[in-house]
Parts: sequence; structure tokens; C-alpha cells
Amino acid sequence: MVRVGYAAVTAAAAVCVLAAGGCDLIQKERPPVPTAEEAAAYYSAHQGFIDADVVGNVVRVRFRQSQAQLKRGGPLWARSGPYVHLFTPSTQKLFKDYPGAGGVRVITLDASDEQVAQALLPRDTLTETRWKRSLNLLGHALAEGSRQPRRLEELVIWGEDHTQYEYNPKYVP
Repeated sequence: MVRVGYAAVTAAAAVCVLAAGGCDLIQKERPPVPTAEEAAAYYSAHQGFIDADVVGNVVRVRFRQSQAQLKRGGPLWARSGPYVHLFTPSTQKLFKDYPGAGGVRVITLDASDEQVAQALLPRDTLTETRWKRSLNLLGHALAEGSRQPRRLEELVIWGEDHTQYEYNPKYVP
């Protein structure tokens, strides 16, 4: 039979209490995640904005993509839709302001609310240098994409390399 002294039992009890208290402190110090309203404020000025919500620690933002754009631009415009809203200063600022946001998912919808495409950008995917590249690609795509479709292709390739994405086969065969 092993005898344990009063001091050892007291020390073990103190360790358990401190460990349990430490867990409580960790829970209270979780980095903030935006509310749906706070997330919406980052994207509400974007063309086609529908709404935003938060699922767990992922901000989900939905946009309407115009039928004329989808018809005229075909699969390339369907594929580029999420990246036009994802690789923006809005997303970069949201990540800086809310360290608890684990990612941003952009979903594009057609006129009948059918999903066209979606892309999820996890928080730590882009370094500061990659953010600069993303913003540069976006700027060229927005300014020159209609005249030079290659600019949209560059944005799409970048997006596919840095996000988890999904396209509706109706729009992207």
C-alpha cells in the first residue's frame, strides 16, 4: 500500500484546479469573429452583394452575378465570380480586424438563386506578398478583363491555386 502525504494530495489538487482554471481562461481569450452584420459591412458596397453570415468561424458572403455577364463571358466569368469579391481589400481588412475569422467563403448566384460558384479562402493562405499579388491581379482583371480575357484567366488560376473552390457544371462544364 502506498501512502501519500497531505502535501502531495494538496499539490495534486492545486494542479488540477489551476489546469481547469487555465482552460477557462483559454476559452475566454478566443480571438473575435465578426457577427453577420459586421461581416456584411465589409462587402455591402460590392456590386451584387446579397448577404453575409458566419458559420462557425467562417464568414460566408453571397453575391448575385448578372445573367448578361454569365451569358457573354461563359465559363470564364462564372469561374472568376468568387475571386472578384474574395481577393479584395475588404477581405484583407476583415482578416486583420477579426483574428478569429478562419476563412471567407464567397458564393455567387445567378438570377434564379442557383449557385454558380464558390471559393473558400482560409485565413493564413496568403502572406503579405501574396496579398499584394492578389490585389494586383484583381485590379488588372477589373480594369482590362472585358478587353483582355487573359487577365480574368490569371485571376482564376491564382484563385484556384489558393482557395478551395467549386463550380456549378451548368456554368463550367
